[in-house]
Amino acid sequence: MTDHGSWWRHAVIYQIYPWSFQDSNGDGIGDLPGIISRLDYLNDGTPHSLGVDAIWLSPIYPSPMKDFGYDVADYCAIDPRFGTLADFDRLVNEAHRRGIRVLMDLVLNHTSDQHPWFQASRSSRSSPKRDWYLWADPGARGGRPSNWTAVFGGSAWEWDRTTRQYYLHSFLKEQPDLNWNHPDAQEAMHEVVRFWLDRGVDGFRLDAINWIGKDSNWPDNPTRFFALRSYLRQIHHYDRDQPFTHTVLQLLRTWTNDYPGAVMVGEASSDTPGGPAAFYGKGTDELHMVFDFRMLKSSWDPQRFRRLIQQWDRAVPPGGWPTQVLSNHDNSRHYSRYSRGVDAETAARRARAAALLLLTLRGTPYLYYGEEVGMRDVRLRYRELRDPYTRRYWPFLRGRDPARTPMQWDRSPHAGFTAGTPWLPVSPDFERVNVAHEAEDRASILSLYRKLIWLRKTMPALALGSYREVPGGPPDCLIYLRETGGEVSERLLIVINFRPNPRRFSLPSIDAVGVILLSTDPHAAGESFDSAHVDLGPDEGILVRLHA
Repeated sequence: MTDHGSWWRHAVIYQIYPWSFQDSNGDGIGDLPGIISRLDYLNDGTPHSLGVDAIWLSPIYPSPMKDFGYDVADYCAIDPRFGTLADFDRLVNEAHRRGIRVLMDLVLNHTSDQHPWFQASRSSRSSPKRDWYLWADPGARGGRPSNWTAVFGGSAWEWDRTTRQYYLHSFLKEQPDLNWNHPDAQEAMHEVVRFWLDRGVDGFRLDAINWIGKDSNWPDNPTRFFALRSYLRQIHHYDRDQPFTHTVLQLLRTWTNDYPGAVMVGEASSDTPGGPAAFYGKGTDELHMVFDFRMLKSSWDPQRFRRLIQQWDRAVPPGGWPTQVLSNHDNSRHYSRYSRGVDAETAARRARAAALLLLTLRGTPYLYYGEEVGMRDVRLRYRELRDPYTRRYWPFLRGRDPARTPMQWDRSPHAGFTAGTPWLPVSPDFERVNVAHEAEDRASILSLYRKLIWLRKTMPALALGSYREVPGGPPDCLIYLRETGGEVSERLLIVINFRPNPRRFSLPSIDAVGVILLSTDPHAAGESFDSAHVDLGPDEGILVRLHA
């Protein structure tokens, strides 16, 4: 497939949480040399490797780690925990040598309170950087400027005794919000973008984009029903999702347009007005891709999936491109979500069906490290938790640490992740759920992921084809076509049974025969397919090439 600067349209992107991927020096924390040592696993150019096309690194900047790197203290350096800039340059070079692109995580909305910009800003009301952040006098009654609440709990306003004003923080008080209206702050961030693109980075995942725009008159948000988290007790009309966000994203697009092939994918809340697709703009003037997390937060429900897939496919404007994601560093792993209330055998079958779904929908799939070997959330004790947000709401919310545990490479101590003591405990199932064990097993979930990813590289309909739902099937099955026309005409049918019992039915709406290229049931026999006689095992999914 020809690139034309839009490599990301036919890519499979792999998220690495650097703390947990591979430790090279025995300190129990993953690092850049560790990632380099595992690049051949990600893609060595042969089907023996996973075959991903790009990696996205969660933040590796210097940071006090109050929010594990999303509180940036220096945008143009590497935290010593992870290595050096020389290590990063070597990572980019080694990745590119293998055909793997590299995306950085760029935190736009806020910095750490230890960043030199904020230290200057809070030093005096007359500081040249004072208005790089959002400061406000007390409200009419001497209290906070508004009732806005922070995502991680409590008020979004923090009092500064030195300068006698409040500063805004949409997340932790250690993460003051930047003022993107200030031209000098904009230019400073432009320099950050250039710094990394000039080093060979292929694009950015943009953190929390819909918090960039706020109403600087600080009106109170409307309140609503009681919820455990104070943030959910408000309707967030004024502290996010303001039109200015689009101005900033358009500016960012002009910056990346100077670097052919550079891509931006944004993280936005599912409840933003207009949905995440609003941040594509006209399709060519804001983001290239935006995450839609509604499937990531959904239960194993074919009717809900059907509705969400249709809505998302239709919402992305021409010029934009969909994303597909089932797990990430902020949410429970999908293997664990889909296994609630069912036995282990059913959970394993669902995880395989989810792999087929993720890698055959229209759009760019994002894999979260360990997803491909069937990693699950790990049950942790309170004393083992590291994330402030997880600790704050434990045990009422599952939190984020259970999905951030070390990568499971083999059955050696600490799963081959480290020679030291891992920063989070390794899952107790690592002796059988690991790369080394599954790599040689043709029936493993890792083998299934590899087959699907390498099929995408050779099948234009999977990578770039249209999506069309096939009517007439049972309501507990998801059935759709991926198609291309023109000189390379290809029709692929995907059928997924969402129930733990066999299904037999016909599909008169397509009246076709073909060849089953892949089944999620490793013991499935037979390769022919006839739409008049469709047979699926419990939770089985199939990928079929239809004859012309």
